[in-house]
Parts: sequence; structure tokens; C-alpha cells
Amino acid sequence: MWGLLLALAAFAPAVGQGLGTPGTSVLGLAPSATTEARISTPAPRSSPAQPPAGKNNGTSQQHVRIRIIKKKKVIMKKRKKLTHPGPLVTAKPVATTISPAGALDLPKEQEPDCPPLGLESLRVLDNQLDASSSQSFGLGPHRGRLNIQSGLEDGDLYDGAWCAEQQDAEPWLQVDARHPTRFSGIITQGRNSIWRYDWVTSYKVQFSNDSRTWWGSRNRSSGMDMVFPANSDPETSVLNLLPEPQVARFVRLLPQTWLQGGAACLRAEILACPVSDPNGLFPEAPALGSSDPLDFQHHNYKAMRKLMKQVNEQCPNITRIYSIGKSQQGLKLYVMEMSDKPGEHELGEPEVRYVAGMHGNEALGRELLLLLMQFLCHEFLRGDPRVTRLLTEMRIHLLPSMNPDGYEIAFRRGSELVGWAEGRWTQQGIDLNHNFADLNTPLWEAEDDGLVPDTVPNHHLPLPTYYTLPNATVAPETRAVIEWMKRIPFVLSANLHGGELVVSYPFDMTRTPWAARELTPTPDDAVFRWLSTVYAGTNRAMQDPDRRPCHSQDFSLYGNVINGADWHTVPGSMNDFSYLHTNCFEITVELSCDKFPHKSELPQEWENNKDSLLTYLEQVRMGIAGIVRDKDTELGIADAVIAVDGINHDVTTAWGGDYWRLLTPGDYMVTASAEGYHSVTRSCRVTFEEGPVPCNFHLTKTPKQRLRELLAAGAKVPPDLRRRLERLRGQKD
Repeated sequence: MWGLLLALAAFAPAVGQGLGTPGTSVLGLAPSATTEARISTPAPRSSPAQPPAGKNNGTSQQHVRIRIIKKKKVIMKKRKKLTHPGPLVTAKPVATTISPAGALDLPKEQEPDCPPLGLESLRVLDNQLDASSSQSFGLGPHRGRLNIQSGLEDGDLYDGAWCAEQQDAEPWLQVDARHPTRFSGIITQGRNSIWRYDWVTSYKVQFSNDSRTWWGSRNRSSGMDMVFPANSDPETSVLNLLPEPQVARFVRLLPQTWLQGGAACLRAEILACPVSDPNGLFPEAPALGSSDPLDFQHHNYKAMRKLMKQVNEQCPNITRIYSIGKSQQGLKLYVMEMSDKPGEHELGEPEVRYVAGMHGNEALGRELLLLLMQFLCHEFLRGDPRVTRLLTEMRIHLLPSMNPDGYEIAFRRGSELVGWAEGRWTQQGIDLNHNFADLNTPLWEAEDDGLVPDTVPNHHLPLPTYYTLPNATVAPETRAVIEWMKRIPFVLSANLHGGELVVSYPFDMTRTPWAARELTPTPDDAVFRWLSTVYAGTNRAMQDPDRRPCHSQDFSLYGNVINGADWHTVPGSMNDFSYLHTNCFEITVELSCDKFPHKSELPQEWENNKDSLLTYLEQVRMGIAGIVRDKDTELGIADAVIAVDGINHDVTTAWGGDYWRLLTPGDYMVTASAEGYHSVTRSCRVTFEEGPVPCNFHLTKTPKQRLRELLAAGAKVPPDLRRRLERLRGQKD
């Protein structure tokens, strides 16, 4: 989840003005029927899964396999005056290759055949990027990366593209691959900005082995330099394959025309395949891979079901597949359960979950959970002691795709062409991470009135009446997850997102109304910071000291963890709802700068996150756990309240009387209470040794409760109970 700010204003520029009509080349040349078949494809169908009205749905029919995105930027300040699109500006006379029919002669096919070089994923370092000029540091060549997002301010260090100086007559952006590389294609976008329109509309491509001698990409038939059509809006990813792949070390993009009133600004990704270096003239490129025998590819809905079934068949004794509901389009929300006794809650065994795919275009979390279930199965069969202990001491639930409708849209576009936002929303246009009930506001209002916890509980807050109405705007995916939360006594969870490298923890919503960001900790802030630090501290990418920020914030300065509300406010988040409506402690993990990494990068992403995923699950052992029983019958007491002195947030027992209370090391006074029973308080010490620390309770029924039960059973009241009741009446008199 990239930080889309509080939805107070949606920005969607009206693009394409002054750029000609569909079916016309960017240079105003009318293509013939023959050329039209080669360079034009129908615009992608607008899908109902896109966000509500107000988002641009512009398409162009002159480019091949154009990918449309929908951009939503929200600001909390007065918007500056926008510069509206105008006619094109030409950098210099363009030697355009024209077919006999008068149309641009483009490659016959537009299908990527090489993976991305790594501008978006940051595998290409800042010092590998160079440019003829830059308007400012924040618009330098290091910002010319596909899908990079700007900050709120123009002119800061984190702008949304590379932009050449206005007086630069021959601008260029250069990438050093550092090794002989087979370049096969270019993907471009315009500038990401809420203040300006800037995009390049055509460009040339040149190559070099020494950065001094250059040659261009030429047309097959005429031999002249190719001029490639580029963008007609800021956010659509436009792919151009080279007429002939070129082997070189350096590649340059030379903008030829761009929007009048704007500047030569672009974001790019380079499609490139490595080539052999038998003489060892160049340093060996770092290997991206994993030794685990797993299925490293992207899985659509059908392939995901097939893979989950294969894991279940391979490990039938420790796995169970079940569905918690359906999406708006009827796709099932499948969960893989993994435990030594799947299908049942074992007394004293905690329940944990991972959820991915809340935003359908953030695909890495989905693949990591599919890889995790394969890994756990494989390692359990091998007898790995760590995995065996995980599966025997807890019950793990993996939901790889909470928004399958959105994912299918993103999957069809492809990892490099889906853009930044397409597929994020559900089929109904709902952002699921803003769709859970806001329980923060009623809790905080009750706290301000001094009603918590005596009148209003500090835990398990009920759903607001408006949220339960038949016409409430609640997605079926959200309702399914809420019912899932109610059925299973989850203790620990993580919500996997993409688009950044950071771990955020509740609260996600600011306490001050309408504040865009504000530190808003929970009563369990120490626990949440511990959990977040555990994941971030074991994540290879987050711990890389040389990595650069993804977009506009350097989270490494804060240990790669942040309070969600202090980043940007998110009303109705799943994390806050989980904490206030259930016993479950949940954090959000932003896994990668690239929301939808290429399949070739999945092995490395797995290695980056494998230990983090396992170590985080093990944190369910942190704190205290036990069973609250009836002293007379030894039966467990359901819904007993476990309160810790000094922490204004309680948890409750499951139906068997068992409970788990996550706590950091220290000494605590813990009270167990239940309706009809006398409360019991005892001291519990949490140490740094692996727990959880046993902290059991036996509660005695109150005389009033015993009397109720006896009368309900038609029995006579025992003499001792009668005497106690008489004494109680006398005390009242």
C-alpha cells in the first residue's frame, strides 16, 4: 500500500488536449489501414473495478498495448493553479521514419521479451543514471524511474520524474547497465505531480559501449533513426519494443517532442536481457535467486487455486483449504490453513494469520504467501525443526488474495504495464483498507467523556448501527473478513502491501479530526513497535544500508518502522478494526518499492522476506498465555476478560477459556474477570526467554450466580449458600 492520503480531494487531470484524435500519430501523420493493423490495438475496456467517478480514464489508440492507470492523489492544502495541456514542443528537427503510406513504421509486435533492468525495483542504482541537464536535484536523473511517486511540494528533493532544463535543446536520460546487455524495449510515463502536466510525446533511443560513441535504433526498411511515440498523459505506461534488440552497455532516451508549456520530463523502465561475458571483462553481476525449490511466478486466480490444491495434496496431514466468502464477481476468498491438526482449534494453541492482496495490484504479498505455504509443506516433510515447531505450536491461516477481482485486472495488464493504481480497488470501486468500520471515533469520544472502561469497554467494540444496514457501503470481501475474524480467535496478524519498504503499526487513523498525519499510538504501543521492528530487522531489503528511498520518504532513518497515523491517516483500516473489534494485533508490511515486481525478481524478494515471515509468526509466543477455569468444575470460561494494569486495552478468552496476551518483557499485574464470578488478580512476569509465560486463573462463582444456576436446575438452596445470602442482605440493610 502506497500512501494515498486521506480522500478529501481526488486529482485526475484531463489529458490529451491538443494531441490530435485517436488513430493519429503523435506527429500528426494519418496511418494507412495496413499500418493501423500493425501499430494500433483497441483501447483496454474500462473495468468496473476502477475507482469512482473523478478518475481519468483516458486511452489512446495510436500506441500498442498501452496500459491505463488511474491516479488518485489527495492533498490537505489549497491547490495551486494547474498548467493546462497545450500543443507539442519539438526539441529539434525530427528525422522521422515514414512508411510509403505515410505512417510511423513501428515494430510488428509489442510483447516484452526481456525482463526489466531494474529502474523501478531500484536494482539500478542512482549513480547508474545520468542526464544532459536537470531542473533541480529533485528532478534529477535518479528520479526518472517508472512509477516513482512525488512528494506534495514542487521543488523538493523528491519530485516525480527526471526533467531536463527548459533551455536544454537536446535533452537525454542515460542508463549505465554496467555489463554488456541486450536492450529490447522501453517503457515510459510522464511526470507524477499534483501541480503540473509534463510528459514526453516522442523520443529516440541511442546505445553505446563507452558513453562516447553512440548509434541509434534504426528502422528496418529505411535505415533511419526511429522516433518512438511516447505518452499522452502523465501516468499511462507506454511500451515500445526496439525494431532490433541492441547489445551495449549504455542506453539513452532522447526526447524529441513534449507538451507545450511543460518540460521534457519522463519516468522509464528499460527491458534488457543479460548477455554472456566469456572473457570476464566486466565485474560479475549480483545473482538474483533462491535455492528453495518453489514455484517462482505470478499466479492468476486459476493458477492460484491449482497451486494451493497441489500443496494440500502434497501435505494432506498439515493443510486444509477453505473459503471465507466470495468477491463481488464471485471469486472465492481461499485460505490455506496449516497446522498439525488442521480444521480444529486446539486448546492453548494460538491462531495467527497473514493477509495479502487487499489492493489487487500489490502482487508481491500474494506470491510470498503462496511461496510460504509451499516452503512450510516442503520443510515439514524434510523434518526441519523450526518449521515443525511452528506447525505444532500454532495454527497458521494464509489468505493470499483478499481482492481477487482487482488482481485479475492487474495481472492481465502485466507486471511492467499495470502502472501505479489499476487493480487497486475492488469491482465496486472500493478501497478495502478504508472499508472497515471506524471504531476509533466512538472509542475516543467515550474516552474524552470519561466513560472508558466502566461504561464503554476498551476492547471488542461493537459495529456501529450504520455499518450493519443493508444499504451500507461495505464490500462483500470486507464482510467476509469480518466474519472470519469473529469465527477464529486470532492473536497475531500481518497485512502485506506493496509500493514502499516500511512496516507500519496502529493506530492508522489520526485522533485529531481531519489531521493528515499525527502520531497516534495505541495503549499497546510497546508491543506494536516490537512486532514491527522484528519484521523490519530481519528483512534483507530493509536492512540494506546502501538502499535508497523508494519515493519521497526515507524510512531507514526510523528503523524502517512508523506509526501508521504518523505516516498518513487511514480511517477504516483493517489494522485498527482488528485491534478494537477482536483480540488480534495486526501490522502492515510494505514489502517492496515495486508493487508488481517482474517474475524474475520473485526469488530475490522471497529471500528478502523468508526469515521475516517465519520470525514474525514466532512472536505469538511473546507475552503470557493461559486458561481461565471454573474453580468448581475445572471447565474453561469463555469470554472472560484479561486486564493488565497500566494498559487500557483488554483481551478475552476463547470458547475453551484459553487466552493469549502479547506483552513485552516486564512484571505485570493481571486480572481475570467474568460475569457471575469473583475476579482474581495475580502477578505475571514476562522474560526475554522464549515463552509464552503460563498465567492461569481459577475463578469462583458468586453466590448470586450459584443461586441462579440452582434455581434454574430446580434444586434446593444449600444451607451454606442460604446463610451467605442472608449475610449479604444484612450488609445491604
